[in-house]
Amino acid sequence: MSAIAAVILAGGRSSRMGGGDKGLLEIAGRPMLTRIIERISPDVQQMAINANGDPARFAAFSLPVVADNQQTFDGPLAGVFSALQWAGGEGFDRVLTLAGDTPFFPADLATRLSEAASTSTIAVAASRGRLHPAFAIWPTALTQDLDSQLAKGRRRVADFIERHPNARIEFPDVDLSGEMLDPFFNINTPDDLAEARRIANRLEP
Repeated sequence: MSAIAAVILAGGRSSRMGGGDKGLLEIAGRPMLTRIIERISPDVQQMAINANGDPARFAAFSLPVVADNQQTFDGPLAGVFSALQWAGGEGFDRVLTLAGDTPFFPADLATRLSEAASTSTIAVAASRGRLHPAFAIWPTALTQDLDSQLAKGRRRVADFIERHPNARIEFPDVDLSGEMLDPFFNINTPDDLAEARRIANRLEP
């Protein structure tokens, strides 16, 4: 697998959780971001966190914190743009993005996406027939086009993906002793957080 950087998209407003940083919530005794970092770090060469506001709240993770430079652009596509800018500035031609609220993503995520991605092709994860655009490898050569699209008010991640050559990589469910788990289960509500803690306890008895 050729060298790639990774950026964890942690800039969501967490409105259904009552605000705050979902990535700092604990699951099985560890912040969700710690789980994500540990899971992906063996497969990437550099890593950063995309988030706005005071970066000091992420100091414990010892990673660069990349803010959205263009504050008028809300949503995950702004985070993708920041990831592309940062990775390109670090000399990478591809960057992997990951959602900061999805702690059980597949262990082979980077490997399988990297096999399908190139310096001109976006590789995006899917499960149960649904795309997960936050989990994708993006060519940094797309930075200028994405900047242009955001300037035009076009903020849908899926629409931007369709503008360019892309590959959809389907990931299977995980079997938890007969209970099937979508590995891209994400945490949006307090009930989701409780479910994630239950899942983590089954994965790590």
